Amino acid sequence: MPDRGGGPPSGPRIRVGRPSRRVRTLLMTLGVLAVLGMAFTMFAGFWTDWLWYRSVHYSSVFTTTLWTKIGLFFVFGLLMALAVGFNIWLAHRLRPPLSAMSMEQQNLDRYRMGIAPYKKWLLLGITALVGLIAGASASGQWRTWLMWVNGVSFGQKDPQFKLDVSFYAFDLPWYRFLLGFGFAAVIISVIAAALTHYLYGGLRVTSPGARATAAATGHLSVLIGVFVALKAVAYWLDRYGLAVKSSDFKATDSWTGLRYVDANAYLPAKTILFCIAVICALLFFATLWRRTWQLPVIGFGLMVLSAILIGGLYPALVQKFQVQPNEQAKEAPYVEKNLKATRDAYGIAGTQVTEYPGVSQTQDKTKLRDDVDAAASIRIMDPNVISPTFQQLQQMRNYYAFPTNLDVDRYSKDGKDQDTVIGLRELNLAGIPKKNWINNHFRYTHGYGVVAAKGTEVDAEGRPVFTESNLPSEGDLGTYEQRIYYGEKTTTYSIVGGPQKEIDYSDDSGEKTFSYKGDGGVDLSNPINRAAYAAAFSEPQILYSGAIGEGSKILYNRTPKERVEAVAPWLTIDGDAYPAVVDGRIQWIVDAYTTTNGYPYASRTTLGDTTADSLTAANDQRAVVAQQNQVNYIRNSVKATVDAYSGDVKLYQWDTKDPVLKTWMKAFPNTVQDKSEISDELMAHLRYPQDLFKVQRELLTRYHVKDANTFLSGSEVWQVPDDPTNKSGDAVPPYYLSMKMPDQDKQAFSLTTTLTPNGRDNLSAFMAVDAEAGTEGYGKIRILKLPTSTTVNGPKQVQSQFNSEQDIAESIRLLRGGDSEVEYGNLLTVPLDGGLLYVEPVYVRGGDLKYPLLRKVLVSYGGATAFEDTLDEALAKVFGAAEAGTTEPPPDEGEGTTEPPPTSTNPTVREALNDAQKAFDAGQKALEQKDLAAYAEAQKDLEAALQRAEDAQAKVDESAGGKNGDDKAGDKAEDGKASPSSAPTGDSGGGSDSG
Repeated sequence: MPDRGGGPPSGPRIRVGRPSRRVRTLLMTLGVLAVLGMAFTMFAGFWTDWLWYRSVHYSSVFTTTLWTKIGLFFVFGLLMALAVGFNIWLAHRLRPPLSAMSMEQQNLDRYRMGIAPYKKWLLLGITALVGLIAGASASGQWRTWLMWVNGVSFGQKDPQFKLDVSFYAFDLPWYRFLLGFGFAAVIISVIAAALTHYLYGGLRVTSPGARATAAATGHLSVLIGVFVALKAVAYWLDRYGLAVKSSDFKATDSWTGLRYVDANAYLPAKTILFCIAVICALLFFATLWRRTWQLPVIGFGLMVLSAILIGGLYPALVQKFQVQPNEQAKEAPYVEKNLKATRDAYGIAGTQVTEYPGVSQTQDKTKLRDDVDAAASIRIMDPNVISPTFQQLQQMRNYYAFPTNLDVDRYSKDGKDQDTVIGLRELNLAGIPKKNWINNHFRYTHGYGVVAAKGTEVDAEGRPVFTESNLPSEGDLGTYEQRIYYGEKTTTYSIVGGPQKEIDYSDDSGEKTFSYKGDGGVDLSNPINRAAYAAAFSEPQILYSGAIGEGSKILYNRTPKERVEAVAPWLTIDGDAYPAVVDGRIQWIVDAYTTTNGYPYASRTTLGDTTADSLTAANDQRAVVAQQNQVNYIRNSVKATVDAYSGDVKLYQWDTKDPVLKTWMKAFPNTVQDKSEISDELMAHLRYPQDLFKVQRELLTRYHVKDANTFLSGSEVWQVPDDPTNKSGDAVPPYYLSMKMPDQDKQAFSLTTTLTPNGRDNLSAFMAVDAEAGTEGYGKIRILKLPTSTTVNGPKQVQSQFNSEQDIAESIRLLRGGDSEVEYGNLLTVPLDGGLLYVEPVYVRGGDLKYPLLRKVLVSYGGATAFEDTLDEALAKVFGAAEAGTTEPPPDEGEGTTEPPPTSTNPTVREALNDAQKAFDAGQKALEQKDLAAYAEAQKDLEAALQRAEDAQAKVDESAGGKNGDDKAGDKAEDGKASPSSAPTGDSGGGSDSG
């Protein structure tokens, strides 16, 4: 039939068929599997976390944190969804019955018709989305909520508003969160309501007539009124926020609290703006009756103008014309508040500052030699240098390793405390001979044993004197569990206790195996647990490996800091965990801090910046956890231990007065044990933490002064000097040392540092804190303040003096000969008789092994320096050689020695005998170095000096008259000649033989 038109053109048609049932089924199956896979991955993360917390017996931390997050998520997510959903619904309900006849409304009709069938779903989708976002944001405030609901009073009031410090630390952060949430809810509601009103004709942009219906005007004005009311609340809270706000101030970059302009301009301005905002909010609410924007807009404009003039311009004028012309007098009262609050907040209020002369008060330095031993147990083993020496001498196997920086502790032997350098022989997976999944995670699972050495002694070769060594370790520490499953270098998981045996250690009889029997770890016998860990660790072999069976456990989160942070996420962890043998177990001791950023008037500091030094720059593991946190209050409130075998974590309350810790203990009950639970043996190894000390020393560079005018002038500002033994330009680290401050009766284990003037290298102060826990003086900070009228060399100047002295520089050059390297150890400072004794060990890395051995010791006191083989020799030279002309030469200890010549009263004889002694010493040194040419030259000098002495003494006796006197002088001269020469002559033969 002919085509009559109106229909589609004839011809072949291409049909797009629907997917077959098999394809649809496959796609649906893949979709379901993908959803199930995602769900199981999320479940695996949750389930493994729960299993881990249960294994360490801190499941309450997990549940408290989880339920708090869930509660905040649903409460604030629901509030946000209801607020936004209600206003969208209300805007839709208040829509005009008829839309205006305009092009704008005709265009909108298409959108209205398009969404009409999906209005409910669209409303639910929008509210669910904003609810999810708000809930997720609110759940991150779990710490703020727990601190607010469990807050404990500080018992201290701020000086401005007379409110307890807990209001600023615990309450104000929560109120600010609520205020921020309210602002977000109102703003989103205003936007959503305005869009809905526009879509349904309540608001018009181009249509003729009124731009808004009365209903839309009333609705939006109420919402804006709520916003302005919230702004009024914000102005009121801002008044209190002035006490904890940060501002730039030339006296300190981290100033917190009110200044003159805050108290006399900003504070009244905030009160006035609060009143204006309240009136403006009422004007917006009044539009419900007046149905006009005129008064609210005028009120809002007045509020904005007031904010500019009263809140911005007026304070600037006060600062310019009242404060700057007389800043010192205006700011002094507020600086005094800042000084007191900062010193209280950082625990430095009790710092004892004592004037110290900086120069020796004793004329005869020879008398000071014996005082050195009483002043300090000088540690010549630097824990930050000798790790390679421990590694070379005590590693035993490549799969063991020591940390880069060893630790200093103290152990008692025969009733006497000994500063000890200690390290653990931890597992080093990089040294495993053959790497595969079984070896990495089943066979090589733990380290073995403690290695310790005396801090104050070395052997004849410059090596450490070990008090605990070998494999298995043996020595002064007695019997203890030596296996190390948890340590600073143990960062991967291990599966233990199952059918696969572990390598315990190796000795001459071969390889020893072991199977873990400890309480630590999560059981993998359950197939659900295995599947969860396979998903969580992205390691499918965990699911089907035959090496996992009955009794298998997985160990992870194995570093001490990681475990403590996990069980107490409200603590800030110190950067240096250290090991100790306590009650037959190796325990990692971890210092932990409670902090807040809301202590009124206390200046702020950033932990990462304040605690950085040359050691943290070279070793990230020593960095403080949460290092970017800004705080203005800190306490070492918790001492924690981690068992190196079982991984058991214990938290002990250390600061029993800290309100922040009490707050967290209320939030997480039964997680922190009482201080009385600390055993005596553990107490003996607790010490003052380094990171807290570094924060305090940084604050004390400015806050050691108590006078506001001096603080404002900046004349007494100090700085932490750069590490003189490190070219990185980083701060010198503090050093642990047993020493005695001038007001102490005996040595105390201390943490010490030096301080220099701002921008200069001479010494300003020496700072030390009693670091031995359990003693009456623990935590007492002492500062020896040197006079500004005299210049005392600081660490960098002392180091420069060492390097510039010709004899020392030549010796260093000889030590660096060949392929040897010279490495400087810690430059220790010890107060002594009004002066300061500097001691620095010098290590040499020589040969192919490249591990440091102590070869020399540098000593400086009162401008005199010595560079000798041992500390005793260096001290003897510094304190003896300066007045050598008034002392007797030391007797020779070689075979066939006789008494040294008596000191003559004739200056010529004394000078000759001194020259003879120097020549003898030079000969002895030449023999030690097997330098026969130098020895021969020294013998010539010795004979010449003795001859001069004999001739001079003969003239003295001759002038006195009498043959008898001449004979006696001759006898004495012969005796003097025999004394120094007899031993070298005997040694010469030995030297020739050896040559």
